Amino acid sequence: MRGDDSRGARSALEAAVERRGIDGPGVGGADPDAGPRVSRVPADHVNDTFEVSGLETKRDESLLEAVLADHDGVSAASATQRNGTVGVHHEAAVSRDDLRSVLESCGLVVAPGNEAFESRRASQFASARVAVAVLFGLMVATPYIGVLYPTRVEWLFYDPVTVAYLQSILESAVATHFFVNLAALSGIAFLVACGPIIRRALDAAVEGRATSELGFVTAVVAVFGYSTLAAFTEFGGAVHYDLVAYAVAGVTLWTHFAGDDAPFAEATGEPVDPDAASTGDDADADDRVALTDGGR
Repeated sequence: MRGDDSRGARSALEAAVERRGIDGPGVGGADPDAGPRVSRVPADHVNDTFEVSGLETKRDESLLEAVLADHDGVSAASATQRNGTVGVHHEAAVSRDDLRSVLESCGLVVAPGNEAFESRRASQFASARVAVAVLFGLMVATPYIGVLYPTRVEWLFYDPVTVAYLQSILESAVATHFFVNLAALSGIAFLVACGPIIRRALDAAVEGRATSELGFVTAVVAVFGYSTLAAFTEFGGAVHYDLVAYAVAGVTLWTHFAGDDAPFAEATGEPVDPDAASTGDDADADDRVALTDGGR
């Protein structure tokens, strides 16, 4: 069935090209391997991005770009078959609905609004948080395994001289720098990887609601505070930045792979991530350039 849909989309694309009298791909005789195609975008033009399904080949990309570029008011268009993204630079007078109609007339299925694009951005940020949690967790675990754990479970190590040497390091001035690094790594991992959880926990605390996320954040902050007191004051006790790193990595991995994306949903019910908000147009408005090769 998927193959039939793809053939239908390509047939519709070819029909749209023929109706408009556009040369077939490489469109306009262009060499697909000649490098990125570049178009000048007027300063007053705006950009819309669509998520579509139905693009299967590089030829489909070229066909669709040609059809969009031929539409009145469009200055540049790009299509990427790899991730189903279509970008269009156009005059403000050209509405998003007009462009959607053009895409649908080419036999493509267009995702409503920007939900699919926003969902992909949220997924990318979630993957970045997983990477931070795992990498920083490993950087915290390594010195614990090499230095701290041998001094805490001496019976596992047959060489008392080595254990005594490691203990002397922890009792020297070097230990301050050692614990500063561990505190920084575990703290950054917590703030970055668990950022959305922390924000939701704070909201719950303000509203007076008891949630599992509030309990998790409170526990991590308590362990981090206890460890900081133990490391840098005369308070004494064991330093447990490793527990902070393990908790952050475990919760982040669980949320990403086994949990539901519902925690990121707001009242609209759509998946949103605060980190995935649009950053706006930072390009020079007087001299903008659009790569119209789909970002390849």
